[in-house]
Amino acid sequence: MKRLGLIALAAFIGGAAAIGGYKLLEPKNGELVSFADQQKVLFANNPKISSAGTVDFVEAAAAVSPAVVHIKTSYSGGGSEGRARSSSPFDMFDDLFGGGGRRMQRMPRAASGSGVILTPDGYIVTNNHVVDNADKIEVILSNKRKVSAKVIGKDPNTDLALIKVEATDLPVVKMGNSDNVQIGEWVLAVGFPLDLQTTVTAGIVSAKARSIGILGRQQQQDFTEEEYEEYRRTGKAPERTNSSIESFIQTDAAINPGNSGGALVNASGELIGINAAIASQTGTNEGYGFAIPINLAKKILDDFRKYGSVKRGYIGVSFRPLDADYAEELKINDINGLYVSEVLPNGGGAAAGIKKGDIIKKVDGVAVYDSPDLQEKIGRLSPGDKVQLTLLRDGALKDVKVTLRGDNSVGVNTSKLAERSSGTSLGKLGASFEPASAQLKARYGVKNGVVVSNIETGKLFDSWEIPKGVLITSVNGIPVNSAKDVESALPNSRNGMTTISGVGSQGRFTYSLTTGR
Repeated sequence: MKRLGLIALAAFIGGAAAIGGYKLLEPKNGELVSFADQQKVLFANNPKISSAGTVDFVEAAAAVSPAVVHIKTSYSGGGSEGRARSSSPFDMFDDLFGGGGRRMQRMPRAASGSGVILTPDGYIVTNNHVVDNADKIEVILSNKRKVSAKVIGKDPNTDLALIKVEATDLPVVKMGNSDNVQIGEWVLAVGFPLDLQTTVTAGIVSAKARSIGILGRQQQQDFTEEEYEEYRRTGKAPERTNSSIESFIQTDAAINPGNSGGALVNASGELIGINAAIASQTGTNEGYGFAIPINLAKKILDDFRKYGSVKRGYIGVSFRPLDADYAEELKINDINGLYVSEVLPNGGGAAAGIKKGDIIKKVDGVAVYDSPDLQEKIGRLSPGDKVQLTLLRDGALKDVKVTLRGDNSVGVNTSKLAERSSGTSLGKLGASFEPASAQLKARYGVKNGVVVSNIETGKLFDSWEIPKGVLITSVNGIPVNSAKDVESALPNSRNGMTTISGVGSQGRFTYSLTTGR
């Protein structure tokens, strides 16, 4: 009994210390501490929750669920939401996450998603596409109380948003370290799928640093009506800046409509990612979900609270990942790293002496193999921060220190930072296309499209099981109305991927077809 009394006293003292520490860290005189520093105090004396030993997630689920909230949004009929979005890459997310009201022509002007409470005073992280363009945002807390929220900041480049509710003493999810996440590690996805109450699903991490091209495609194909008409007249798509950062944690934990913006946590109940997307041909879970790493989110969220927007730092180079085919094309022996194809004159890379033809092998001593390896690490930094790059030049390794520069350093040439590939051809696709009839377009509620009239055995469409008769609305983000439109859009492939979006009997879909370089 005496021992229990001592334990209770220790717990009381620890809790009091944590509360006192949090009060000391509350913003004063305009000064702000980071979300991560606040959480160090909030969880300083909390015991570590662990479920991994017995493959029992009860404790982790109990710790996290109260701090995952249901977000409901509503939209008016005008404004930017009145634009034509029939070929948005988030079409497949309309059925998954409520889509931020993107189906304004066929759906009630409302949507829903999830969010994760970061601080007791009501800062909540969610996805940009959950709250983007919403006229009203309501948050339903774990005690079923409904409160209004305002947007503090949002960023389409990472699909992150920070919102705020006026409340106190809210439950909080502990931030983890996404760098420590291992492939094969058990994780939980927590959110509000299918408009159900809090739901927890379990799975493993099946991949890291995964890029699926969804954020860059959104920038490319979010046409205004004027831009769409100009494209139809000239055949030239408008220039877009591809400044998106994709380095998703991939999981097979079941994620479904409404999970967007919810928590991906490890077996210790620590937040390691924000659920953002799934790969699906049906609009429901098929085993591949994607979450934004929390270590990337930390920097973005702190910027939202300090500035209301993201302050990004840039190296100022254009690059492309090496592989066997690209190395052969360049007539070089190295097949690992990022090949520098252009150095912008006003960027930090130029000032540090980086040259075209250099191969980036490491960032701050950590090897890089693909675009997400570099983009996520740089995405955590700000203008003025320094980063060490290890370059391979003329067969020798060389370390250079780069001071990152802001938006002005890349200026109007930012679009050149997007990676490009040569795309594919109609022959490799192995499909024939015919203009869609007015009746078919009206049936599916789209303004443009071609019908797949034939499939060749053994070609891309056949291997990816894209069926004959489906309606293709866009190729690489460009609306299509004829076979010629499809052919013209194919060279705009990015990262060796050709993106096909459309609609069929099972709903909207988006395929990213690996076409090689």
